[in-house]
Amino acid sequence: MNKTIICSTCGTQFLADPGVPEFCPICTDDRQYVPESGQQWNTPAELKNRTIKITQLSEHLYALKIQPDFAIAQRALLLISPGGNILWDCIPYLDDATIEFIRAKGGLKAIAFSHPHYYSNMNDWAAEFGCPIYIHQHDAEWVPFNSPYIYLWGGNTTQLWDGISVVHIGGHFAGSCVLHIAGFTPHGTMLCGDTFNIARSKRHMAIMYSYPNIILLAKEEFVKAYQKASMLNFDTVYGPFENQDIEGNAIEIFTTSMQRYKDAYGL
Repeated sequence: MNKTIICSTCGTQFLADPGVPEFCPICTDDRQYVPESGQQWNTPAELKNRTIKITQLSEHLYALKIQPDFAIAQRALLLISPGGNILWDCIPYLDDATIEFIRAKGGLKAIAFSHPHYYSNMNDWAAEFGCPIYIHQHDAEWVPFNSPYIYLWGGNTTQLWDGISVVHIGGHFAGSCVLHIAGFTPHGTMLCGDTFNIARSKRHMAIMYSYPNIILLAKEEFVKAYQKASMLNFDTVYGPFENQDIEGNAIEIFTTSMQRYKDAYGL
């Protein structure tokens, strides 16, 4: 088994052999950051004092979050579906209790990603459940190390099952995606990752090149992302952090939020 190391800031797992990288390449990119205290690394063993909180968000959806918080402190979303369960995005720890819970729900048929900041220890999850990892080919350069589980796909959409699809949007990253579920709410559900950011008020949504560094998205990149996203029907959106759930009126919030961008860009 390969020895690995985990970035303490973004939670991404890298190979530690032949040596630990000086800096995490994901954090040195302008969309993330290396903290003022400098680059720090954790071993997988150092996370074993943590637990994973499992919260049911709806009949078909669970949130998985590390406690106490670690790295970006995002949650992964476990979608329960008749044709097979899907893990949307990832968290950098997997314990026995979570493995048992997911197996009791039918295991995992796939892991899919919004963007590289949530790759975490994806290969550990895929190996445990024997499932493929869906990553858009535009983000292939950010895969920290290859494994037989990684499936790079191209184009605008990859259809999974039960009316579920991974949709390429772009914007935040070249390969940024959302997961669209057609049937679980009256007008559809979107799991957005960081492709879109949900405000704390839940009255606004944003799309930016960098959220922590507050870097705007270029006009032409916004246009391409908006054109793709505006083709989707949804009434509910779940984001990557706790309390980022918009249920029932998500399309209205999305539409008014994107109109602000259009007005600002002169579109």
